[in-house]
Amino acid sequence: MDWINYTLFTFAGDRPVLLIDLVTSVLGLTCVFLAGRNNKYNFWVGYLYTVALFLMFWNKNLYASLLLQPISLGINILGHYRWTHPKKEEESSQDASSLKVSMLSWTERAFAIAMVFLIAGVWGWILDTLFPGDPHPYLDSCVTVLILVAQFLSAQKKWDCWIAWLLVNITQLILHISVGHVFMPIVCTLYLINGISALVGWMKLYRKKA
Repeated sequence: MDWINYTLFTFAGDRPVLLIDLVTSVLGLTCVFLAGRNNKYNFWVGYLYTVALFLMFWNKNLYASLLLQPISLGINILGHYRWTHPKKEEESSQDASSLKVSMLSWTERAFAIAMVFLIAGVWGWILDTLFPGDPHPYLDSCVTVLILVAQFLSAQKKWDCWIAWLLVNITQLILHISVGHVFMPIVCTLYLINGISALVGWMKLYRKKA
């Protein structure tokens, strides 16, 4: 699959931006943009995004990240079903066929935070043991776990998912800047802006029980 390695351009002296990098970035941004606007079509884009990520990780020999893509695909399928097949008490006030936005309780939030630290710690140890070349195994694992948590909460249409996404975006932004990247920080900034907008937008939907 030589086309995956096709270099589109080199941005401001940064590492070359490959075709698969750009395709993945566009699909990811489109997916979260639609999700932030409460649009069900985000899941169809999400399927393509998962395939693109699989190809990208395979191309870059990032097998630990690659193995997580089937989990992401499963969460996407779950979310697609949940958003379009709500229980009676979960129906949106604006559309009975759509799941309304809800929030985690403080107990659920505390449990989620504890699980993130626990799973990230275990996964970080595994990465550090199996892939000793990773310079930030525990930080990488924390971001990975946060992404899965954010995806799962989004699948349940929980407002809290955007808090998790913002933490992911800020951490990734710092990581890319720390290693001197130029293109990816721009992408992360776009994710961050969308996350803030979605956080506000979903709060409005929550108050309307929509």
